[in-house]
Amino acid sequence: MKAESTFIDFVLKEWLVVASGVGLVLTSVYIKHFPVYSIQELQVLFILFALFVAVNGLRYSGLILRIAQKIEKGKAIPLKLVVTTFFLSMLVTNDIALIVIVPLTLSLNINHKGILVILEALAANAGSALTPFGNPQNFFIYWVYGIHPVRFVETIVPFSLVFLIILIVSSLFVNTTNNAQETIVQKINKKAYIYGVLLFIVLLTVLHVLPVVTGILVFIFALIFDRKALYVDYALLFSFFFFFGLAENMKLVLASEMNHSGHIFLFSALASQVMSNVPAALLFAKFTTNWEALLWGVNAGGFGSLFGSLANLIAYKIYVTHESTNNMPMFTAQFLIIGYVAFFLSIGLYFFFYKMQGL
Repeated sequence: MKAESTFIDFVLKEWLVVASGVGLVLTSVYIKHFPVYSIQELQVLFILFALFVAVNGLRYSGLILRIAQKIEKGKAIPLKLVVTTFFLSMLVTNDIALIVIVPLTLSLNINHKGILVILEALAANAGSALTPFGNPQNFFIYWVYGIHPVRFVETIVPFSLVFLIILIVSSLFVNTTNNAQETIVQKINKKAYIYGVLLFIVLLTVLHVLPVVTGILVFIFALIFDRKALYVDYALLFSFFFFFGLAENMKLVLASEMNHSGHIFLFSALASQVMSNVPAALLFAKFTTNWEALLWGVNAGGFGSLFGSLANLIAYKIYVTHESTNNMPMFTAQFLIIGYVAFFLSIGLYFFFYKMQGL
């Protein structure tokens, strides 16, 4: 019974890797062909792995938490929390930003924590959309389509900036009172500076400034000096591996290509609500050369349901399992309502900014 319970817990926790693995096997059996992985796809996995390790090391060094602690002092705490989440997610991914900021928020002696966590989840999705390395689906699209960094940012900047303004205004309406006691100042390990340099090196490989193989420096340092940094989200990496193959199989099954930008945008956004935006990006990239519509679609799809983005699940899980929170049904309802308001607003933004231009 214990083994059965452990297996069920694993499936529920890592549903994405399980579903992608099963899907890969079933489609391979159906078409009687196992997908062949390209060098480009293997490079994506390698750089993502290096990025995860570098960010993980930086988080364990205490630097990110030290920065987060500074924002809880003074006034306008909701504004600082939301804006910090937005900009932090641009550099260290939306998942890591929420892993740092949400627990900090819940540790504060303030009210309206639920609304703040929801706004932070939206900020993480909106902020991470702005850079090629802000979230996994962005990096995949950026790398596979060979997009120039400036062109990438120009394409998605209306999405991120509009939501930044909306989130800033919204946070100003959240009135909180901070009666938190003095907290112990987080010490920064000397490894933080090394990981900062290593993260910069990985980002340069993402931007094609340095060769991909340079990322091996991250693994060498972690293996010798800090093996704890290697404890990354391997389930997400394997999900990528499985979905690369699954997407190739699905292209052979469907044997069609969609080029209409409106269709790509809507299909990828809607598919993200069920299967999450990372696998949606991997799947639809096999069917279109219109990366602009796909980029908007999967980032817009991060809003809405709890499954739209892994960042949503992270924020939700941290909140509902924290000892200081209660009334889960109300929080869930608020999360979904506010999330879908943002989702439909993002659809309107796409058609306003790009559909009218014929993109």
